[in-house]
Amino acid sequence: MSMTTPPGWYPDPAAPALERWWDGASWTEHTRAAGGVPGVPVAVPGGYPQTAARPGEASRRAKAVALAAAGLVLATAIVTGAVVLGREGGTPDARNPGPSATATGPESEEPTPTATPTATSGTSAPAADETVLTDQLNGISVPIPDGWQRAERATDRVPTAVTEETYTCPGTSALCHPGRVSTHSVSAGSSDVRNVAEKDIAVAAERAYDRDIGRRRPYNGMTSHREVATGKAQVAGADAYFVRWRVTTASGPGGYVQTLALPAPAGGPGSMVVVRFAFDAGPEGPPLAAIDEITRGIRSLR
Repeated sequence: MSMTTPPGWYPDPAAPALERWWDGASWTEHTRAAGGVPGVPVAVPGGYPQTAARPGEASRRAKAVALAAAGLVLATAIVTGAVVLGREGGTPDARNPGPSATATGPESEEPTPTATPTATSGTSAPAADETVLTDQLNGISVPIPDGWQRAERATDRVPTAVTEETYTCPGTSALCHPGRVSTHSVSAGSSDVRNVAEKDIAVAAERAYDRDIGRRRPYNGMTSHREVATGKAQVAGADAYFVRWRVTTASGPGGYVQTLALPAPAGGPGSMVVVRFAFDAGPEGPPLAAIDEITRGIRSLR
């Protein structure tokens, strides 16, 4: 009485890491990972001749099976590594495919390194001149005196220079500078520099010593003012006009405010620009002569 092995998956004699399908009479070409590892395609038998192996075929098949086993082990390792990385490093796994793992974006923990630009002769941008305050919009430059610096975070977001020295504002916990100068575009509707200066001085005084653009009162408000100087001037090759006030404040020494109005070289007909000065009074404030010095150094960019 002969005994036959029923069809099924059995350990492959030539590759222990695999199982091969036995059709009841002979081995077929269908294999799978031992134990039916999930994620590895399973070749379902059926429709194939159930013939015994021909002479010499067993050795060739054994070599082919060995190569296939090595490839399958490598593929399994890659798949396993990808799954681990997907769960620990944010890379999508096979059950939830997504963008390529090489894509970078705001949520990437380690963005793809980029080449560091190298300086090329004649192509690097010129360094900013720390001695000049440039107003490209209006087409003028204003000299920055010694002991002053460009304000990187001006409240009005306009070109501004301030003294390097600071102190705590008497009306707030903010820092105040004893000297400030800034440039502003003006929608005057008039080419009369005197008219522009006379209207702007009140705004300049309020921003400097009463309420700033953030509605804070650094000196607890301005209590009074008086005009101390007015006059014509030649600035950047154009007719200009200035008005200067002496202001007193509820806290602190008060100061001097000046508005200088002139045509904007970079603007169209009737375009005006004002340069505003705010110098604290008293021994801690900059000398008033610096206002005239700065005024003489204003240049047109055109």
